[in-house]
Amino acid sequence: MNVHDRYHGVWQRTLLETPTERDTTTWVRWLQTGLWHGDLRVPPDADRRTHAGRAAQQGFGGTTLITQPDRAQPEVCTWQRHIDLQPPRSTPDAGHMVFASPDVVHETGIHGAYFEVWERLPGSLGTRIALAALDDQGAPTAERLLVSGRYLMHLRPRRTAWPADTAPDDTLAEVVARHPQQAEALLDFDIGFGTLEHGVWTIERATVAEQEGRVRTCALQRTSQSEAMVKCPALPVHWQVLEWHAPD
Repeated sequence: MNVHDRYHGVWQRTLLETPTERDTTTWVRWLQTGLWHGDLRVPPDADRRTHAGRAAQQGFGGTTLITQPDRAQPEVCTWQRHIDLQPPRSTPDAGHMVFASPDVVHETGIHGAYFEVWERLPGSLGTRIALAALDDQGAPTAERLLVSGRYLMHLRPRRTAWPADTAPDDTLAEVVARHPQQAEALLDFDIGFGTLEHGVWTIERATVAEQEGRVRTCALQRTSQSEAMVKCPALPVHWQVLEWHAPD
């Protein structure tokens, strides 16, 4: 089931309000294609050269579901997280969505007390691509590459499993503190976001701070109905096409 086109694009969070917090400074981008999403959140004071700073970030990807179970209530947007930098949650990531204008949407938490304002970035409509990296045997993996308009997000999940004592709603910082010997493996989750223009991907924000500002040649080519090639340093070459909408 595809997401309505009013949700397509890249959304910048400009406000988060909770009973105890008002945040206008965390860098947040939500990229939404016809079905797939990617999300990256970087606190302004996170020193990502340290384990604590890297663990303070948030990022996830998966599919998006829009429903309206109660016609008296606004639409419900549920972000079904297939991969997540943070440990699993005990409740779904879902909010009531109200469009204040075509490019501004207000989100009110369903399973948590929060209010968020999202603003769509200019130039983020048009092309919509979602790819899954293929392994050496040609099977799709959880690694994703998403394009919306002039923006590209790459998401590669960690390769290690959560420790057995990880509980729902633990934070990554708590898990790393309990298992310092596994810190590097637990923090090995790579998300990069930036612009893709004229065959060049410029990384604006990334979970690995050293990647920010890097410029990479990047070309996406659909080779069949189900497969594509990506020519970009540090990314796999062969991908499965999950979604490909590229208007002329």
